[in-house]
Amino acid sequence: MLKKLVLTGTHLAMLAIGFAIGIYTLPILIAPKGPDQAALVAAAQGAMFRGEFRRDLKGSDFFHWGEGKVSLTPQRIAHEGKLAPGPDYKLYLVKSFVEDEDGFLAVKGEARLIGDVKTFNGFILDVPAGVDLAAYTTVLVWCETFSEFITAAKYR
Repeated sequence: MLKKLVLTGTHLAMLAIGFAIGIYTLPILIAPKGPDQAALVAAAQGAMFRGEFRRDLKGSDFFHWGEGKVSLTPQRIAHEGKLAPGPDYKLYLVKSFVEDEDGFLAVKGEARLIGDVKTFNGFILDVPAGVDLAAYTTVLVWCETFSEFITAAKYR
């Protein structure tokens, strides 16, 4: 009886571990190829604002982080760097710098959604018409599915 209980417990534990690994690796396996260096440089030309994603933010950890340069033009936001892979990333503009989940959740109602981040080795997103970049100070990457802070960069 004890042997069956131990085997059941270990099999369930391995199933849970496999499921967690699948959730983490699936976005990596299905992610589209990121923009090449020339496209990132071109998208950053004439940037009005610049910032930097850093790994050492309060809300960042081993699985949730970003690093690299962020350039904002009236038409595009370009990131040259890396993000920890994960599902359902969104890029937001925020009026004040925040660096963790609680800080973002407190201002999310006022944040401006820019779009989906689907690549982890740099991205280029179009700025929706009518968005005034000067009305915000921070660009932030958020995992919508798990309500996880990934990274943020103050640009002004």
